[in-house]
Parts: sequence; structure tokens; C-alpha cells
Amino acid sequence: MSDKVYNVLFLCTGNSARSILAEKLLEHWGKGKFKTFSAGSFPNGKVNPFAIKTLENLRLSTNGLRSKSWDEFATADAPHLDFVFTVCDNAAGEVCPIWPGQPMTAHWGVEDPAAVEGSDEEKMAAFNKVTNMLQNRIKLFTAIPIANLDSVRIKHEIEAIGKIQDQSAS
Repeated sequence: MSDKVYNVLFLCTGNSARSILAEKLLEHWGKGKFKTFSAGSFPNGKVNPFAIKTLENLRLSTNGLRSKSWDEFATADAPHLDFVFTVCDNAAGEVCPIWPGQPMTAHWGVEDPAAVEGSDEEKMAAFNKVTNMLQNRIKLFTAIPIANLDSVRIKHEIEAIGKIQDQSAS
């Protein structure tokens, strides 16, 4: 059994909703096994208020959350990353920085709840749907016995998680 704490970065374009939600969900469900971060290729500078409300509804801490650039994680003094997950299709198609240590990567794209137009209730419903999908994926990720698997198997597992569709939509 390994006591290693794995560093995980979630990426999205604006770093205001999906990547922020994923960061806090993994922090919660990873129970000290993971140190979590989020960033964006073109951060919009603020965390979406519906993302904050969603996290508060789940009783997860929102302290210290901020929208930041992925450039912060591509410097020599940045944390060594073990995993990098893109959670939006735009970030998955962009040319990412070269991450020190060559972390394992996978695409876990989910629809953008911040793009939903309509009432506050409709917007909250979109955030809840995305949060549930991310939470399901993160629970699967935390169940992977990383210390007991080779890198090929781990890569297969994390890529498969990103292909899982939302079961509640059917």
C-alpha cells in the first residue's frame, strides 16, 4: 500500500466552472490521496457563482478558489503533476504546455453548465447535472488501485472513465 499523494490538475478553457467543480470533488472524494488543482487555457478571472453555489450545496469548501492560467503549472517550481484531465472539449483540442514530469493525461469532457441560458433554476439544474457526472467519474478514479497497476493499465482506466456517459440522461 502506497502513501503517495498524487497531484491532479483539471483543465478547462475559462477555469470558472467544470475544472473548479472537479478540483473540489476530487479533493473531497480523494480523502487525502490526491492534491488537486484546476486551471484554464484562457482563464476568465472569476469563479462562476453557480459553481460556488453548487459546491456550497454539497458542503464543500470554496475557500481560496480562483480562476487561474495553466501557465502556473508549467513552471520549474510548479507542483509535479501525476495526472492532468481536460474537462471541456476546447481545452482538449488546444496545445497544452509541456508539463514537468510528463503526467498521465485523459479527456473527461462534459457539457458547459455556464453556457446554459435561462432561469436561475435552469442554470442550477445544468450545474447539478455536470456535478453528478464529474462526481461519478471521480469516484471511479479514486477506486483505481494506482499503486498496484502499471502505467499502461492506469492510462487505460483513466481514458475509459472519460468515455462514460451520464446515466441519468437516459
